[in-house]
Amino acid sequence: MIETLRRQRGLSMNPVTLAHVSDLHLPFEPQLSLAQRFSKRQLSAWSWRRRRHLQRPEILDALAADLRTHAPDHIVVTGDITNFSLPGEFRQAAEWLSALAPAGQLSLVPGNHDALVGVAAGEGLGRWAEWTRLDETQWPFVHRVGEGIALIGLNSALPTAPLLAQGRLGSGQLARLERILFDEGAAGRIRIVLLHHPVAAGAVSWRKALSDAPALRELLRCAGAELVLHGHARDARLDALDGPNGPIPCLCVPSSSALPNPRDEGARWHRVVLGAEPDRAQVLVRRWSVEQGAFVDAIRYDLQLPRRHP
Repeated sequence: MIETLRRQRGLSMNPVTLAHVSDLHLPFEPQLSLAQRFSKRQLSAWSWRRRRHLQRPEILDALAADLRTHAPDHIVVTGDITNFSLPGEFRQAAEWLSALAPAGQLSLVPGNHDALVGVAAGEGLGRWAEWTRLDETQWPFVHRVGEGIALIGLNSALPTAPLLAQGRLGSGQLARLERILFDEGAAGRIRIVLLHHPVAAGAVSWRKALSDAPALRELLRCAGAELVLHGHARDARLDALDGPNGPIPCLCVPSSSALPNPRDEGARWHRVVLGAEPDRAQVLVRRWSVEQGAFVDAIRYDLQLPRRHP
């Protein structure tokens, strides 16, 4: 009886506000050694020369100020924080993230640019342990926000061949994810899956896709989740994934630091409110206005979440 009441209480919760940002590409001018030039980093350096006028530091400053103004309960960052996977970038990113939110109020997962080449944990992702709260061998993580929300972070980033930006989860991570989804669902929590690469079929080209996305979609169809958040795509997306209790919304935010251009929709972030209404999420899109030089409201809408049955 006590356990039943606990699970019933899990279905109701005080509203929680999440901020979803992605693909920050924090500015960093690389000084590549000769050995580093004979790697994928050199290709990224050439790409950065073309894109550094688009990934603007003033937009990043405005993003941080806008997040402080809206004061979300928790910030979610879905990858591509760096550009070249250089140790100096991981240090710089840690300083930027520390200034953005206190410990325990930010969760991140890496993107393909955060894993261009293999980097020792102490010089790479280990510097972000404050926001993953694990080492590289323990993915997925589970971060609980309040009593009613479980943020489940996946690592889809891995070094790939030149000109590829694919991701992969692997069977071990998928198996752990399945157990986590069932456990968190049984506890009545809203399960929000975080990863960098899109999950929906056809969201990006094969060159940039999640190679085991079909296995992840099948897992979600059986185990369920209430929401999936990701980045990586250049345009905002809202897809529906099959779930056991109805469609699972899959929401993408494009780069939160890019100027609008022919290839990018332009910087935006999503303010997501959960718990204000049962089985619904309220979404506010904040986009960068070139004319106003600030983030402004773009659109508000509600998402129907799958009904929870603990």
